[in-house]
Amino acid sequence: MLSQFMVLFGFFALVLVSIFWINKAVRMFDRLIGDGQPAWIFLEFTALTLPGVIGVVLPIATFAGAVYVTNRMTTESELTVMQATGYSPWRLIRPVLIYGCLIALMMSVLSHYLIPKSLSQLRLRQAEVSQNITAKLLTEGEFLHPAPGITFYIRDITPEGELRDVFLSDRRNDKTPVTYTSTQAYLVQEGGGTKLVMVDGLAQNLRTEGNRLFTTHFDDFSYDISSLISRDPTNLNRVDFVLTGDLLFRPAEMSEITGSTVPEVLYEAHGRFAQALMCVVAALIGFATLLVGTYSRFGVWWQIVGAFTLLVLIKMVEGGVSGAVLASASAWPLMYLPTGIGSVITIVLLYLAAYPGIWRRLWPFGPRKGPPGPVESAA
Repeated sequence: MLSQFMVLFGFFALVLVSIFWINKAVRMFDRLIGDGQPAWIFLEFTALTLPGVIGVVLPIATFAGAVYVTNRMTTESELTVMQATGYSPWRLIRPVLIYGCLIALMMSVLSHYLIPKSLSQLRLRQAEVSQNITAKLLTEGEFLHPAPGITFYIRDITPEGELRDVFLSDRRNDKTPVTYTSTQAYLVQEGGGTKLVMVDGLAQNLRTEGNRLFTTHFDDFSYDISSLISRDPTNLNRVDFVLTGDLLFRPAEMSEITGSTVPEVLYEAHGRFAQALMCVVAALIGFATLLVGTYSRFGVWWQIVGAFTLLVLIKMVEGGVSGAVLASASAWPLMYLPTGIGSVITIVLLYLAAYPGIWRRLWPFGPRKGPPGPVESAA
């Protein structure tokens, strides 16, 4: 059973990760390639987003794998045979528990180490790329828009770094748009900023109030283009970038460093443990719900719907306790309430599976009696 769970989990995880990852990669590709970034930057950024995508799909894949394998074993009467040989529901759920713990271990590695590290590295690389003026402006033969209201064009770039036939239109002020053209230009680093030095050019200033055009010929003119490039401060002191050990044992210090409240720090720390435990709950509920039932010619569709509904309810409880935990630092144990509820639901379902007579009295549309044996058919 355990091998089947792991194989199907791998299949669903691969499919879901591919869907989520491709969706994020397409948006990132349009943004990075549109800014003139090379392909290797795109590959690096998509790789850094992969741990976060895997962390999102792991509980879903765990539940899907548990439900699919249990449904197949029920349809092929394997579970019925195992129960007839004396395996109780409590014994049957052991491999499911091991399966859930293995996935929870994977989730723990992701949430406690890989995801914080990848997010901080991604933020750092995004800040570096956003300040890369060369990638944004030095593109031949294309009209670029590095900032709203700015249009920039270069006909040719020589091997020595000389820009030929430069066009720069500044329409950030609708009342006084300015257009600069020059036969030669250079990018010069000065005072921590970057300036575009244009040689032998023309500046055209349009005054919309009187609809008048003023032209100025210049031998050389410098234009500060540093403001065209986003230079937002690189904030690597975010609570989701911090490792779990620091969040748990130094919450007050991490609160001061990240600018978050202590409840937010504890919410992030215990939320990572709760995510891993949710993988175990998803596997147990997916199996236990389908176990509450015997043979039926209509399949186990109602158990599958019931298992999905139970998980939705648990997620609703998780969302409900978030507000209380964020409001008070002492309320962090509530983060594990959804896991506790899921465990109680699993125990109840296993009890009903062990004593199906109780379930028939509680829910008449539930499990039915299995197909008649040969003696009963002859009778």
